[in-house]
Amino acid sequence: MTSFLLFLFSLKVAFCSCQAENKRSGFRSGRAQYTVSRVGRLAAVVNESSGLVYRADRNTFWTHNDSGGRPTLYEVARDGALVDSMALPYLKNRDWEALTSQDSTALFIGDIGNNANAQTQLNIYRIDPKVPNQFQTITFQYANQQHFPATKDTRNFDSEALVFAKDSLYLISKNRSQPRRFVNLYRMPARAGHYAVLPVDSVFLKSMVTDAALSPDGRTLAVLTYGKIFLFEQQNQQIDFRHPTRCLRIPRGQTEGISFVSNTDLVMTNEKGKMYLIRRK
Repeated sequence: MTSFLLFLFSLKVAFCSCQAENKRSGFRSGRAQYTVSRVGRLAAVVNESSGLVYRADRNTFWTHNDSGGRPTLYEVARDGALVDSMALPYLKNRDWEALTSQDSTALFIGDIGNNANAQTQLNIYRIDPKVPNQFQTITFQYANQQHFPATKDTRNFDSEALVFAKDSLYLISKNRSQPRRFVNLYRMPARAGHYAVLPVDSVFLKSMVTDAALSPDGRTLAVLTYGKIFLFEQQNQQIDFRHPTRCLRIPRGQTEGISFVSNTDLVMTNEKGKMYLIRRK
């Protein structure tokens, strides 16, 4: 992105609001219920953080770089300092955009970036950190995509948000279509195989989705966009958009990583390496 485009992007994020989503999707403004503080900067080797997952047993995070980066996961402390790294030489970072975990034995790396909506098959890798080279591959396609690349008014086959819940993986579309339409939620089994996915839910969000996370108790889904975080209550152990609660306006640049660190508090990263704690008052 050129300096001028970055300037325009920063202005757009700085002046974003929750008004459209509050009106059309039923959110309530929630910024007054949270404090936001900068808590660190990611190690220089993480030069374009695009996925984040909390390791509660170690009080650290796994993260990775965006497309073209090394196929490596980096373990960083709460202040962003590098703790360790895990090289994955048998994988390729075509466009790693998301990271989620089942537990301490299973990480899922979403090689799911699809900016041009031109990919006919996308990959998710299941990694056991103890034996990382014995990975499993999940492949999928969007069953309702008819054109490759998609036409501009249907460009909703890209995702940067991946969440594990129970025995399934959930994707949330980024929605690059013109004009903007609803973002879609997709579900697939969290095991090796090939799947053709269709939307299981949708919601109107004006901003493009860049990550998502589920609270440890499974009761809150946080969806990150440029400049905003949307919170959804989850009921009956289902992942859906049926119960929107809060929209938090938090303009902090090109934010692309988010993870819960408790049932109420989150850590967010942007592509410039800054880390922020979003804490419930």
